[in-house]
Amino acid sequence: MAPHVLPFGSWPSPVSPADLVAGGGVPAEPVVDGGAVHWLTTTPESGARVILRRRDADGTVTDLSPDWMSVRSRVHEYGGGAYAARGGVVVAVDLSTQQLWRLDGHPRPLSGGTADAAVRWAAPEIDLERGVVVVVREDHRDPAAEPVNELVRLPLEPTGEPGFGEVVVPGRRRSLPRPDADDAGDPALPDFVADPALSPDGRRLAWAQWSHPAMPWDAATVVVADLDAGGRPTSARAVAGAGTDLGRTAGTPVWLDADRLVLLTDPDDRAVPHLLDLAGDDAPVALAPADSEHGLPGWQFRMRTLAPLPDGRVATARTVEGVLRLSVLDPAAPGSVTDLDLPLVAVSGLATHPAGLVADAGLVETGFAAVVVAVDGDAARLEIVATRGTVPDPAHVAVAEPVSWTGHAGDTAHGFLHRPTHPEVTGPADELPPLVVVAHGGPTSATTTVPRAAYAFFTSRGIAVLDVNYAGSTGYGRAYRERLRGRWGVADIEDVVAGARHLADTGVVDGTRMGVRGGSAGGYVVLAALAFHDTFSAGISYFGVSDPSLLAQETHKMESRYLDGLIGPWPAARATYEERSPLHHVDGIRAPLLLLQGAEDRVVPPSQAEVMAASLREQRLPVALVVFPGEGHGFRDPAHIVRAAEMELSFLGQLWGFDPADDLEPLVVENL
Repeated sequence: MAPHVLPFGSWPSPVSPADLVAGGGVPAEPVVDGGAVHWLTTTPESGARVILRRRDADGTVTDLSPDWMSVRSRVHEYGGGAYAARGGVVVAVDLSTQQLWRLDGHPRPLSGGTADAAVRWAAPEIDLERGVVVVVREDHRDPAAEPVNELVRLPLEPTGEPGFGEVVVPGRRRSLPRPDADDAGDPALPDFVADPALSPDGRRLAWAQWSHPAMPWDAATVVVADLDAGGRPTSARAVAGAGTDLGRTAGTPVWLDADRLVLLTDPDDRAVPHLLDLAGDDAPVALAPADSEHGLPGWQFRMRTLAPLPDGRVATARTVEGVLRLSVLDPAAPGSVTDLDLPLVAVSGLATHPAGLVADAGLVETGFAAVVVAVDGDAARLEIVATRGTVPDPAHVAVAEPVSWTGHAGDTAHGFLHRPTHPEVTGPADELPPLVVVAHGGPTSATTTVPRAAYAFFTSRGIAVLDVNYAGSTGYGRAYRERLRGRWGVADIEDVVAGARHLADTGVVDGTRMGVRGGSAGGYVVLAALAFHDTFSAGISYFGVSDPSLLAQETHKMESRYLDGLIGPWPAARATYEERSPLHHVDGIRAPLLLLQGAEDRVVPPSQAEVMAASLREQRLPVALVVFPGEGHGFRDPAHIVRAAEMELSFLGQLWGFDPADDLEPLVVENL
């Protein structure tokens, strides 16, 4: 039967707004204890509440977190590393109080609490022999100072009221407002610590640390300390990364055994695993060639892309031409890389399992899942532990096509094209599809080829999607990432604009109906693209940055000096900040703009969206601002995610002249 011919954008789709949240959230942060696999997830019933689940070796699935708890850390605002499990002991961070709790047996707090959750915890490492947990503490109790990030010890069996721990790796204390002098506090101490890793024999502790103005992918250091009988660090020494002879940055320390440590560092352009033998004098050994990038930007704790395998080899997640692969490295044969033949297009969160490893994975047909990968020599077998729940029919999911084009300064930019896809409908022969260009956040993050309901939501309705890895994205090496150094708001914007124009010029999409969509740093791309270019006829910004100078003064500790490298030191580079500010160039915006913002966002505060909307209203330019109560940096409430998707579709239909097949409440756009 010939397909029905309908205008692009008006195709009936089986991917409803509700399907974007159906079945719950993406399984995340898998942890193995014996033969049991743990992970974090949400369900339609739990809403935004994050549940800690365990699947035992016999297949029994149990929810470990009580109904009142949402397992999520707010350290660095982005969290990650919200729980740990070892030897039957389970500890987890409660979102509302930010206290660390022990969940095996009767739930009980291991840390003290404050009325305003001013002490936060992340990346716990359980030391069963000593009866303690080593954990990152972020202390906000002094309003006149920056939060202080330190490694502390908490007893697994507290006597009396739980406290705030014994500091084992102190952090730097800086006063507020942000001092201009870099010597505020003790410069020998780090501003940030992350990912403590206890050696299998308990004699050593490794961790990553870094200081302002660097971000962890710029100049972090891996430190190893011997532990005394009480578990307190002695004779700590930097072994890789900033301040050493091995690489410019380092992270993700994992132990192969009591003396051998594997970590990621970048002596060349790309970060690759290196093996360090701490018991001998041998030089560090690169386990893989520097022809692909291993690792992910450290926005969250425990973003593990390395895991020892039971057979002595090392599993690694590496990026090749923007696609993540799961590979195996052999310490006995440095430089050999074996790609596992599995239907994976994204992989992270690796952890050792008796059969091989567990991971957060993106599957070719089923999207995101937590998986066990059984490894036997060069062969591997995949077992799905948990999936997102509901995924679109593959017949309605576009295959991601790698595309490249000439972007900023004549450099090559990369992305993935998702064409309109529907088994029963096609567009008119004399019409080209509209396009939504997606700009990821970070800006050091990256997009992948994982099938996403959020993209099928558009493509199954006849709207093409271009997902861009603009200058600054991870996965293409340090040089590609540092194209954005000093050029945020220029190189990334030009890459996105050039990608859209490339598709229009080659007849793939309708150049008069192109929109740009993104969140956080991607939201800044939206606003800047509309302010400084006339390519797009619509913009959709989720919690985007409208004024970098406001962000430099208002954002949280981890990103408080981020813009020093992306734009220039604040306030010395004030003029450049104003040049790059969409708010200061709002008169250049002609395309209608939809602003979607969380009321509780501490990374990009609501003021960023509010001042932009007010300025557009003053000039009687088309704008809609929707602020969602209770949401932070990234929407979590399923009802809000659904409503935002409905608003996007209504918005684009009004602008591009198509009637969505869905029964939608029309979005009110002021001045349209």
